[in-house]
Amino acid sequence: MTVTSVHDPSHREALWELEDAFERGDLVSVFGRCTVSYEGRAASDLGAGDRLLVLKPDGAALVHTDEGRQPVNWQPPGSEHRAAVREGRLRVRSTRTSPDETLTVRFSDVHQLSAMAVTGGRDLTLHGSEEDLRTRILERPELVEPGFEPRETERPSSAGPMDIFGVDADGTPVVIELKRRRVGPDAVGQLARYVRALREELGVEGEGKGGEGEETEAAATAVRGVLVAPSITDRAAERLAERGFGHVALDPTPET
Repeated sequence: MTVTSVHDPSHREALWELEDAFERGDLVSVFGRCTVSYEGRAASDLGAGDRLLVLKPDGAALVHTDEGRQPVNWQPPGSEHRAAVREGRLRVRSTRTSPDETLTVRFSDVHQLSAMAVTGGRDLTLHGSEEDLRTRILERPELVEPGFEPRETERPSSAGPMDIFGVDADGTPVVIELKRRRVGPDAVGQLARYVRALREELGVEGEGKGGEGEETEAAATAVRGVLVAPSITDRAAERLAERGFGHVALDPTPET
């Protein structure tokens, strides 16, 4: 593994190292005195402090302090990292467009910057595939819920093929979205697109509409959505609850 590490670099030196690291697709860590601001669905600011910024090549960004295991602020995979020197400080931004969110970290001092070409083994801890997950459910539909009856796999829709389509014990259509690993709100959005497409196909889209973007319980139950994944983030759980969808915690392969 190739590692580049610089101690107490100037802002310009840090900028050059960051630009090269982004170009190579390295995992980057920057430790120094900084402020942190977030703008998006809400807004937040952190005053000056010594913190660790981790930038991953998949777009994830995490800001850590000396407390707890969770970052104090973060951006999910799919974001874009950029760096610049502005007003005598090193500015690192992580942005994404859906939804519009920007995490900005401004360093007055950079104590340590490291860039690492982390490769191999990204999926080593994953056992099984989404196909294994599908097979488990087809063989034992009760793993989703009692009375669930699978009808089709890869069922076509205007939003793309659904992993599993079936009906519950009451005959209500159910869309199953399969994920083999821990997932966030993007997976909920994907499931929502399939549910919306099926509602349109069945002629129930818009039935029972409330205010803007809201649906009454009658519309929500016309087609159900269930996300099957080993685990989900807190944000994903919130999105599922907002839409009236369910989550079933299931691994691709049973424990032995």
